[in-house]
Amino acid sequence: MVQKYQSPVRVYKHPFELVMAAYERRFPTCHLIPMFVDSDVIIEETSEDRSFHKIERRCKLDVDAPRLLKRIAGVDYVYFIQKNSLNHRERTLHIESHNETFSNRVIIHELCCYSVHPENEEWTCFEQSASLDIKSFFGFESTVEKIAMKQYASSIKKGKEIIEYYLRELEEEGITCVPRWSPCPPSPTKPVVPLVIPALPITPTISIEAPPERVNEIQGCKEDKLDADYIKRYLGDLTPLQESCLIRLRHWLQETHKGKIPKDEHILRFLRARDFNIDKAREILCQSLTWRKQHQVDYLLDTWSSPQVLHDYYTGGWHHHDKDGRPLYILRLGHMDTKGLVRALGEESLLRHVLSINEEGLRRCEENTKVFVRPISCWTCLVDLEGLNMRHLWRPGVKALLRIIEVVEANYPETLGRLLILRAPRVFPVLWTLVSPFIDENTRKKFLIYAGNDYQGPGGLVDYIDKEIIPDFLGGECMCEVPEGGLVPKSLYRTAEELENDEIRLWTETIYQSASIFKGAPHELLIEIIDASSVITWDFDVCKGDVIFNIYHSKRAPQPPRKDSLATHGITSLAGNNVQLIDKSWVLGQDYSMVESPLTCKEGESVQGSHVTRWPGFYILQWKFHSMPACATTNLPRVDDVLATLQVSSHKCKVMYYTEVLGSEDFSYNSFHASGKAFHKILECGTVGIFAHSSSRVFVRSGTDVG
Repeated sequence: MVQKYQSPVRVYKHPFELVMAAYERRFPTCHLIPMFVDSDVIIEETSEDRSFHKIERRCKLDVDAPRLLKRIAGVDYVYFIQKNSLNHRERTLHIESHNETFSNRVIIHELCCYSVHPENEEWTCFEQSASLDIKSFFGFESTVEKIAMKQYASSIKKGKEIIEYYLRELEEEGITCVPRWSPCPPSPTKPVVPLVIPALPITPTISIEAPPERVNEIQGCKEDKLDADYIKRYLGDLTPLQESCLIRLRHWLQETHKGKIPKDEHILRFLRARDFNIDKAREILCQSLTWRKQHQVDYLLDTWSSPQVLHDYYTGGWHHHDKDGRPLYILRLGHMDTKGLVRALGEESLLRHVLSINEEGLRRCEENTKVFVRPISCWTCLVDLEGLNMRHLWRPGVKALLRIIEVVEANYPETLGRLLILRAPRVFPVLWTLVSPFIDENTRKKFLIYAGNDYQGPGGLVDYIDKEIIPDFLGGECMCEVPEGGLVPKSLYRTAEELENDEIRLWTETIYQSASIFKGAPHELLIEIIDASSVITWDFDVCKGDVIFNIYHSKRAPQPPRKDSLATHGITSLAGNNVQLIDKSWVLGQDYSMVESPLTCKEGESVQGSHVTRWPGFYILQWKFHSMPACATTNLPRVDDVLATLQVSSHKCKVMYYTEVLGSEDFSYNSFHASGKAFHKILECGTVGIFAHSSSRVFVRSGTDVG
């Protein structure tokens, strides 16, 4: 397996020429890098105008490997070839390195680049990438890989320190400025009379340093890169390999999600939850992003309004912060009537409320990061169990609790910094036995459980929360606004039918629908257009597999397959959410026509677009399995085709989509507004083709943001 590394952008607040002078002092040896024994120049070339300098070195390294491994390999030193290309005109240095020793067994390739900072020409940027591929090494492949990655991570960490050391050395020698390269002036063919210009006051150039919070924004917009100082300031101290995982996963999301990616803090939580295993983190993150979009979780704080019964009887609320600056949430579970809340609200409303609490927690973490000037990515939860008894183990209530835990664990990993459980009664072990299997092992390690009044002594609550903010009901002096709870009046209970209707309403509040697509069984959506020049808009995510997206027009309405015809073949539904409309007997070009070129969409892509209709009639949006030609036909009956494809479970795709029809007067031809983040111009006022880009919604009502 090939190991890869990608560094963040490291910034030296010194001019490029001065950094190059410091860099050259690393050769032929560097006492700051003990493993760097020596280096010899193999090739050195300089252009006539001295703007370009190329040098190739053979570097000798003493790798810190076990003596036994060195004896087996038969070497004491490892040799690398380093090729440097310094362009004074463009102010860049490109470095390419590869191993010469064991090149037939191990392939190490490294690329580095020094360049001028895009926002401040008096600063210098540095970034590097590398790959390690061990094909065979005397049966010690795993050991060699660990040694190589350990030493590489160590050298990366020292890299910036070494340059800064030589920069200080230059400063001590009085060298604080190195002149830039400039072309030699041509020899004059005739005497030049010097022009005397009176001296004028010169205004010095002022370099304005972007504030830390702007660094990532600037580079994210221009180059989609992360700055090392930004990572340390807002995300915390990460090892070089952890930084690499974050950057690589972020880059993958930018490519597959067309720029629609979550915040770096959010990505980092999923990486931490899977111990920085990129493949595992990517899988659960993509599932969570689909879930967030389907249920519009990003807008939950703006759209969710808690019912009054929650304000009165849900015994939880935010209360200052702990000693680490983490937001503090207090839950008086023992005072909560879980049965009454479930009977009055239903499971879905309780889940929606808990999700809003988690979203509020993320918002508070961002605020505290700015207030305390250090990364704060999680919160502390204090659970008071005084009053917990067997009535809290009511089965539907426990079922609702387990479902809430499951959803939160899947979509909010590494957001809980610490859980303090106070005044745990005798019944607590029973509840813990029920819920602990649903809690991630890493999360369980953050639980601190106190029975009775044990929390009041040394090692108790005062170790984690300032004494001034300990709530009054726990022996402190701070008034806490968390509701005291109590029994929910039975008059507020709702019937099972009412709760079921409410749950259906909550689930269908999302504007997105999902559909399954099988090989030979596309999903089709019918849209009737009365007025020509209407605008059909769409936004869909390819959750699984690859699909082909088509738009057709017909003057007459297609008829979906009859359910009884399906039943005669032994199936009552195609796929639950799969609809086919175009009849087998229809002929393309006669009964219906294609109005847009087919668009192939890969798994993980998010696609938005619009089509200005030219004629009234019926438009069909179709998502088809990728392996089938866009206009293919088959000799088999459609239902038989479905039966054949259903036998191959792997031949299945899934999309989540939203469509809307806008009148021409409601549609803006000048720009698309995407969640307040970007504007995209339409170059043609005629038919707007299928396209994909970074916005999550790309259409606008007149004067109304529908993003």
